[in-house]
Formats: sequence, structure tokens, C-alpha cells
Amino acid sequence: MAARLFERYKSEIKPALEAEFKQNTMLTAALEKVTISVGAGEAMKDSKLMQNMCDTISLIAGQKALTVMSKKSVAGFKVRENTPVGIKVTLRGEQMYTFVDKLCSIALPRVKDFRGLNRNGFDGHGNFNFGLDEQLMFPEVEFDNIIKTHGMNISIATTTNSDEQAFKLLELVGVPFTKGRA
Repeated sequence: MAARLFERYKSEIKPALEAEFKQNTMLTAALEKVTISVGAGEAMKDSKLMQNMCDTISLIAGQKALTVMSKKSVAGFKVRENTPVGIKVTLRGEQMYTFVDKLCSIALPRVKDFRGLNRNGFDGHGNFNFGLDEQLMFPEVEFDNIIKTHGMNISIATTTNSDEQAFKLLELVGVPFTKGRA
């Protein structure tokens, strides 16, 4: 069974984008990938905390998260070569659509005092980036299993190079943006 959001994209969102931007079907904006990343910070020194963070991100994404290791030593940051410096997971296809649907319809509405995502998160190439302060907004995460709360960065890559088309795509998908120009 295909993801609910993917079915909606094919039947409603894609035709609306084609009509608005008067484009060929093959040039219509689509979601390409979603990357979730977490910087280790203090967890570099604590392997249990690092494993807990990795398990939490894997649970949220529905896919095994990858621990990112440092490539070289940086004395100013007290980082040695081959020490864990972060966690990331890249979602594509059905898992990506499932995650975006869950993010927009379940997780973001659970954020306290949420007024929408900042519209300035576009990078000029049709990709949208934003950060979340904690992982407890996702229903899979149990408070008792968390050692320490942490934030995460989410990057949504689209197939278009236009921020205007990417904004319209994400708006039709259901990503809640702040009202007005920020």
C-alpha cells in the first residue's frame, strides 16, 4: 500500500502545480529526499547517550540512523579523528512521504506555542531547512526511554531549483508556514 501523502500528491498536488506554473509533467516539483540530522555535542564523550540518540532518531524516521564520525582531529573543539560527531538518516520514496505526512499532521501540531515554520528556511535552490528543539513531539518517542532531550535539523530536498515552486509544493503538502512574509 502506497503512502497516503504520495497518493494525494499524484491525484491533487501535482495537477495543481502543473496548472499554476504551466509546466511539463516531468518538470513539476516533487519531494526528492528528507534528511534528519543531529549534532552530538556533549554526547561525543558518552556512548550510552549517543546510542540513545541514534535509537530515538531511528524510531522517529522508521529507518536505521547512521552515526557520523569525524574525519580529522580538531583541537579547538576537542574532537579526535574517528569519534562520533553526529547522527543522520536520509529518507527517500515511501518512507519519506510517510515521515513528511507524520511530521505535518501529527508532530508539528504537538509543539507548544507553534505558530508555523519560518519561510526563510529556503536555500535558493528549492530546498527547505528547519530545526526542532526536542524529539518528544513525535508519538513514537516515550519520555521514560529518553536520557536527554535533543533537537534535530530536518532538510527537505525537492526536484526544483525555484524556491517559489518549492514553497508552493510544501504548502500544498501541508507544511505549516508562518503567516505573511517574515
